[in-house]
Amino acid sequence: MAAPSRRRVALIGAGMALGPHLASLLERQSTAEVAWLVGRTLGRITAAAQRLPGARTTTNLDDVLQDASVSAAWVLTPPHTHLDIVARLAAAGKHVLLEKPLEVDAAYAEQVVEVCRAFGVQLGVMLQHRLRPASLAMKERVDSGALGELTSASVDMRWWRPQSYFDEPGRGTRARDGGGVLLTQGIHTLDNYLNIVGAPSELVAFANTSAAHRMECEDVVAAALRYPNGATAALNATITAYPGFPERIEYCGTKGTATLAGGQLVVRYLDGRTETIGEAQMLGGGADPMAFSHEAHRAVIDDFLDAIDHDREPLVSGASVLPVQRLIDALLESSAKRCVLDFAPPAH
Repeated sequence: MAAPSRRRVALIGAGMALGPHLASLLERQSTAEVAWLVGRTLGRITAAAQRLPGARTTTNLDDVLQDASVSAAWVLTPPHTHLDIVARLAAAGKHVLLEKPLEVDAAYAEQVVEVCRAFGVQLGVMLQHRLRPASLAMKERVDSGALGELTSASVDMRWWRPQSYFDEPGRGTRARDGGGVLLTQGIHTLDNYLNIVGAPSELVAFANTSAAHRMECEDVVAAALRYPNGATAALNATITAYPGFPERIEYCGTKGTATLAGGQLVVRYLDGRTETIGEAQMLGGGADPMAFSHEAHRAVIDDFLDAIDHDREPLVSGASVLPVQRLIDALLESSAKRCVLDFAPPAH
């Protein structure tokens, strides 16, 4: 079979999220050529384009839509813009890799997935924690039954963001971001947790905006989850824990316990065996949200390009991300209503 041709792609958005995408694409120039950089501020995209000889810059998305040579686009804009931009790209036949989240809530997220499905384009999402080696190893051990039946679990994300982070106009608001610690920061860990452990059947949550921040959305969430077999899990998410700590996912089963913390997996079996996979590290949990390696971004991008070449869904597809968007909505609804909610998201 002939090798896939080099794809011409567009980058839409030149904000904080651009860095690891750009670094990854610079290492994949044999398979993907950045043809366009699109942004609201010409000076910002012009500066980024200096690293990409041959890339053109524009503040008008129509330039990309009308370029038949561009087959895929990276959407790195704020969440509230996603549906409109993705719909226009899909209608033009462009495959989409979307920076998380899909949209500001699950209802809009479903529309993002549906519009890509309707126009027959692939939709990938940058929730890169799933493709880290330690995450893949933990999922394999859970799925294979090596850890036995789930007895309890936990997902813990104690991060830090200074007030200066939220002083940027629109950040931490429902209108632009859709949410706070859950949708903007915690979605990475929550998505990875659901992908590995699975979805609960019931939940109850408490969300709050603490004295640490002046912002509209929540910065602290605590929740209890229950699974169909009676197993329970605890969820803790905050961006008030100075200076920030590695996120942690734990699965306790009848045959052993697996703990994923900051990119390192430790598995302890009842028979005395211990496995350690990956390296302990911080993954953007401190004051600098971009303080992490771009290796996992590169893995998502490699898979996305391969999915286009072989006409298959990406491993981190839009449809596969809907459960975490629904979970976040349910957690916030439970807190607002002060009630236990049944959680049975539709199969994707």
